[in-house]
Amino acid sequence: MFDGMNATASALTAQRLRMDTASGNMANASATRGRMVDGEWEPYRRKMVTMAPQENRPSFASHLQNAERENTEGVQVTGIVEDQTPFQTMHQPGHPDADEDGNVELPNVDPLKEMVDVMGATRSYEANVTVFDAHKAMKMNAMEIGRG
Repeated sequence: MFDGMNATASALTAQRLRMDTASGNMANASATRGRMVDGEWEPYRRKMVTMAPQENRPSFASHLQNAERENTEGVQVTGIVEDQTPFQTMHQPGHPDADEDGNVELPNVDPLKEMVDVMGATRSYEANVTVFDAHKAMKMNAMEIGRG
């Protein structure tokens, strides 16, 4: 009965995590000390949210089973992965994390890319709120019809 609402709620949760992750990337866009690797500081690495459908069984039999069990299909977050693109390098001899040549490795975070990601997640979140409200209105109308 609440399959649509459950699927929409899972999408809302996933989009919220996507916005939080992009916000964290923006906050650490200039962090040259993200984590310690082999005794040396490594700049912050951009993180990305990966998502997949909750039920990944596309056969007819699986759809029939889902309908019988009233399973919901929605979105699940499969993980948060680090972006493996190389770090940016900038010549700043006075920086405390500069190497012997005066070069500093900076995070691989592109603020423009993060803003686009936040805008996309926001639009998806808003669309899912609209779908959730539509489901809620349909359920309320069905209850009114049931009252007679």
